[in-house]
Amino acid sequence: MSALWQKARDYVKTKEFRDYVTSTHFWGPVANWGLPLAAVNDMKKSPELIGGRMTTALILYSMAFMRFAYRAQPRNLLLMACHGTNVMVQSVQASRYLTYYYGGGAAQATTAATNAATVTTPGAATVATDAPIPTTETCPAACDLEAVCSN
Repeated sequence: MSALWQKARDYVKTKEFRDYVTSTHFWGPVANWGLPLAAVNDMKKSPELIGGRMTTALILYSMAFMRFAYRAQPRNLLLMACHGTNVMVQSVQASRYLTYYYGGGAAQATTAATNAATVTTPGAATVATDAPIPTTETCPAACDLEAVCSN
């Protein structure tokens, strides 16, 4: 194992490695990793925020540049890995989008939101939580306002 570390340390000290780190073959893919990292971060968010057209465009873009990274001479495997990861992550986002909008997820979310917006107290009338907050202008007397707000 120490021989492997020694070999890696020796390679880092070479001019070839310094030339690679200072080239666009290195920094282009490093900057490009923002796309798949942002998509991974977006997986935590609601699927209603996913743009179907943009996700499709990013999949096609990354597929095209994956081919470019492999066909270019010298091959840019770091760029190819970045775009391959982006295709996979964006495909997951596309499946979340399709499930939400075409698989009944949006209807279930609307039903759940409607049920959550209505609070039922035993022995009392149903009260909608998105009802306007009473103020002194909407209540005829201050005592009515206190009675409404204390519930």
